[in-house]
Amino acid sequence: MTRILAGSLPEAGGYDADIVILSLGRAAETVEAIRSALAQTGLTRHVIVFDQGSDSTTLAQLATVIEGRGDALLATMGENLGVAAGRNRAAALGHGRIILALDNDATFADETVALRALDLMAGEPALAVLGFRIMNADGSNDDQASWGYPDALRPQAGERFPAATFVGAGHAIRRSAWDGLGGYDAALFFTWEEFDFALRAIDAGWQILHAGDLAVHHKLATAGRVTWAETRWFLFVRNRLYIARKWQTPFPALLLRAAAYGLKSVHIGLATQGFAGIGAGLRLPLPSPPRPLHVAARDYLRISDHVWRGGPFARLRREVWAALPSSRRKSARNSAVTKSP
Repeated sequence: MTRILAGSLPEAGGYDADIVILSLGRAAETVEAIRSALAQTGLTRHVIVFDQGSDSTTLAQLATVIEGRGDALLATMGENLGVAAGRNRAAALGHGRIILALDNDATFADETVALRALDLMAGEPALAVLGFRIMNADGSNDDQASWGYPDALRPQAGERFPAATFVGAGHAIRRSAWDGLGGYDAALFFTWEEFDFALRAIDAGWQILHAGDLAVHHKLATAGRVTWAETRWFLFVRNRLYIARKWQTPFPALLLRAAAYGLKSVHIGLATQGFAGIGAGLRLPLPSPPRPLHVAARDYLRISDHVWRGGPFARLRREVWAALPSSRRKSARNSAVTKSP
């Protein structure tokens, strides 16, 4: 059962936004993230901090920031549900018109990000999601480890462009789209949950926008981070193949993707994780019978993503042979984690 540790649930009635922060350890960074969320001005909002198993000392530090407030709450279930299920639980505690998500090692670039996201969505009723620009800790440059789009779009990081996905570290989702699509697929636990949601939104006729003028500063804290050398690559491979199966990817194309992940797994020195992920991704039960994306959705993906990735050889070089960030094979690029439909 979800327990409220500090603060209060939002009152009945409409308000603008819920700002959702998942917490697990990282007390100092999370406190800073909470204060950044509480500093957002010009709109009615409720800050929802959902803890996933922090120790009592950390919980006490978080509660100190929220205790007695009517515009924030600290809740927990005492266990790590994963990013997808955790954000589902957190979002269900509020009912704001938009849901803003902020990583617990990130802060908003300024006090108007939430308001500007709200205004942008109000003026574009077809928008389901706004992906924010993810910058480094001091905002001097982009956070290269958090780029979720084709490499060719990197020069446009500070601009707006239609996208096929968004980055979880900072984004906004329209509540009506969230409710209509049922939130994230909890089976994904970690990695690709945003892409899966984006595909469902696009297939339902919604649009995704990268808004480079709305930014968060991401500290990329090492404490509590799921590393590539542990289970992250396994989840990355498993979840992407599972998503491909959801949309009835033809077997030859599915086999080709699995083979590419196998090659990459050997190349980066994570063969055990990779091949385990391939097997799990091909076996993980689907939530509903697979079906292909609608034609309009495929056209949207082609324009917003596919045309920016180049031909087969370019993709082989950029996406299969590229090294993972912080893997045992160092690379200045981050193509390996680009969300590729």
